Amino acid sequence: MSVITSDRRTLVVGLGKTGLSCVRYLSAQGRSIAVADNREVPPCVGDLRSEWPDIPVYLGPFNRELFAGFNELIVSPGVSITEPAIAYAAEQGARIRGDIDLFAEAADAPVVAITGSNGKTTVTTLVGEMARAAGRKVQVGGNIGTPALDLLGFGAELYVLELSSFQLETTAELNALAATVLNVSDDHMDRYPDKMAYFQAKQRIFNGCRNAIVNLDDALSTPMARDTLRFLCFGFNRVNPETFSTREDDQGVWITFGFENLLNANELRLVGWHNLSNVMAALALGHAAGLPMNSMLAAAREFNGLPHRCEFVRKRAGVEYINDSKGTNVGATVAAIKSLVPEGDGKLVLIAGGDGKGAAFSELAEPVRCCCRAVVLIGRDADLIEGALDADLPIYRTESLADAVKKAAELALEHDRVLFSPACASFDMFRDYIDRGDQYRNQVQSLGEVA
Repeated sequence: MSVITSDRRTLVVGLGKTGLSCVRYLSAQGRSIAVADNREVPPCVGDLRSEWPDIPVYLGPFNRELFAGFNELIVSPGVSITEPAIAYAAEQGARIRGDIDLFAEAADAPVVAITGSNGKTTVTTLVGEMARAAGRKVQVGGNIGTPALDLLGFGAELYVLELSSFQLETTAELNALAATVLNVSDDHMDRYPDKMAYFQAKQRIFNGCRNAIVNLDDALSTPMARDTLRFLCFGFNRVNPETFSTREDDQGVWITFGFENLLNANELRLVGWHNLSNVMAALALGHAAGLPMNSMLAAAREFNGLPHRCEFVRKRAGVEYINDSKGTNVGATVAAIKSLVPEGDGKLVLIAGGDGKGAAFSELAEPVRCCCRAVVLIGRDADLIEGALDADLPIYRTESLADAVKKAAELALEHDRVLFSPACASFDMFRDYIDRGDQYRNQVQSLGEVA
């Protein structure tokens, strides 16, 4: 990367979907900008050069002197703000921001914001469906689908954003109408020095927030600063005023608000206890945003869930196959195991493994011991997972996902479930979790019928 002297105010760092959205937004404002990416061929460089050929682009290793020539850096979530060139620019007085910080300044409608280690995509999508059922003009995106800045300008009455800890690191005040940290478990430990740093990044979602939605089943969901916040809570078996909860009777499990039954779990298309928690969270967020209860309940009943998130694939020889490729961390896989263990004599055959992102796998040991018949491991960190399980049950290793599916089919008995929930990122073997889940689904469908 060549070093230049620049009086340009803003440098966009990272040229993926989010970086391109920042370029689009800033250029529409007439701002003078440049772009840097430490990859030689970033994903959106062709789009940039086609649409904005005059914007300077610096590719290859970051140069701190170049970065220090700008007084504002808009850093994409995939780039750590601890990068030496970014840290040096900050020392020289540059303001370090992200796309959500820009969005917060420009948002022309209330914002509902969701983060958490697990469940945030499901909850974000469901709140969006609830808003649509209520007839609201809603825009949904952020860490999923459409970048936040590309949601602006369409006359939205409500924005619903999924936010990652990476996005929140560079967000000063989102000023959300309602916000939640659904839960916190070890994730991205390859980027954070410890779980506390990860937790603190998540907590930034509450900056300027009016209504905090708190998971009573996870202490790390509670805002650290709470003086000006209104609290709405959700959690299992915690029937109280201003709380979405559950109670059981001879008709099954009910989701409640205060002391009123709202809907029976049997009315939902979603499966698993973790999805009951997701529905409660969505109801609390929607209630804080003023959505009518009847519309929210109708949307919850119709919601099919998301591909690759505890998705039913097929039933073969009395065994159900479940695709949870979006289980990219230990907490997600623990939740899936506990929620999806079959009733009666059935057990789970778990397929797991991949890039663990520096996480510890010890939390898997107890649920695997209680709920699983066997474990089949793939991927880079298979050794670490096997060492952490310390379980008195069969553990197998395969070189490919195809072989793992075949092995799991051999091991599973009638009434069992084969659960593909990797507890890891996908990038050691696959393009992304979608590619991984698609390949699992295809391998399961290709299994022959049992004679």
